[in-house]
Amino acid sequence: MIPFYDFKKVYKEYENEIQDSIKRVINRGYFILGPELESFESEFASYCGVKHCIGVGNGLDALVIILKARGYEESSEILVPANTFFASVQSITMANLKPVLVEPNIDTYNLNPDLIEKAITKHTKAIMAVHLYGQLAEIEKIIEIADRHKLIVIEDSAQAHGASWNGRRAGGFGFAGGFSFYPGKNLGCFGDGGAIVTNDDDLMKISKALRNYGSNQKYVHEKIGFNSRLDEIQAAILRVRLRYLDAENTKRRTIAKFYRENIKNEKIVLPKVEHEDSHVWHLFVIRTNERDNLMSHLNHQGIMPLIHYPIPPHKQNAYSELATLSLPITEKIHREVVSLPMSPALTEEELEKIVMAVNSY
Repeated sequence: MIPFYDFKKVYKEYENEIQDSIKRVINRGYFILGPELESFESEFASYCGVKHCIGVGNGLDALVIILKARGYEESSEILVPANTFFASVQSITMANLKPVLVEPNIDTYNLNPDLIEKAITKHTKAIMAVHLYGQLAEIEKIIEIADRHKLIVIEDSAQAHGASWNGRRAGGFGFAGGFSFYPGKNLGCFGDGGAIVTNDDDLMKISKALRNYGSNQKYVHEKIGFNSRLDEIQAAILRVRLRYLDAENTKRRTIAKFYRENIKNEKIVLPKVEHEDSHVWHLFVIRTNERDNLMSHLNHQGIMPLIHYPIPPHKQNAYSELATLSLPITEKIHREVVSLPMSPALTEEELEKIVMAVNSY
């Protein structure tokens, strides 16, 4: 069976460096808010082209803390793509704000800028742009609209580490960006982890307090905060993996190019990309209106596809109050998407097998 993502094979390449980084932390005996985190925050901020990086416990917390730090009233609305992972929407409600779901572009699966202004009201405070599957949203258009309406743009960059456009990287376009370092991400650690990136000094200070029980000084708590800190071992591992991120993204682009050039099946809709550098292919997502049959066919051919994501946020039981929304494009995407194996460790032989299996369906 060709796995969707072979964790052991990917990490084997850096095994010695990662083990050395973990030993360094253990030997130092400093595990929370220490020098490894400070070094990673500096290195990742530089990589993203921003002034500040604040390491937190996971990608969801990164978005919640950004929103909480703004101090919005509970009636405030945040525009968010209807087609996204559940956490994007959940971060808004966890910050006691109201998500307003906006349909995506059927070709890119990202937020459709042409629909944003229709959704803006006097209560709108921000636009959350999700760079889904590793492809940058139309971020310059989104920022232009936000500026015109005096809104901020928050980038959910959890799937887009290193995606770039016009010399700028994901997380470095808007007011702030939130990242996840879940193990399967392009930049992943050995557990949960996340980060906020920003050029805003005030957001940096407030976020550092919020991640640490609302405290910037031990036992002095200015705000009600969280326990959400990227630990030293995860930071050390991420420092190793960050050095190889661009090279791994290049491999992902090569794999995606092979898929796009060799999959030839009228039943399959391939992903569309306008600018190659704007996509780092966290996922390679195809569509078909015969998903169950395709999944079964691929499994019988020894290939493990996945579905990202089978149920849209507004159809989840947790958001029953949104169930009556009419979002046909989003629902079509969630009915049809299939993610093919995508990993820098995929071999040429494996890729040929996957393509043959898809073409033979």
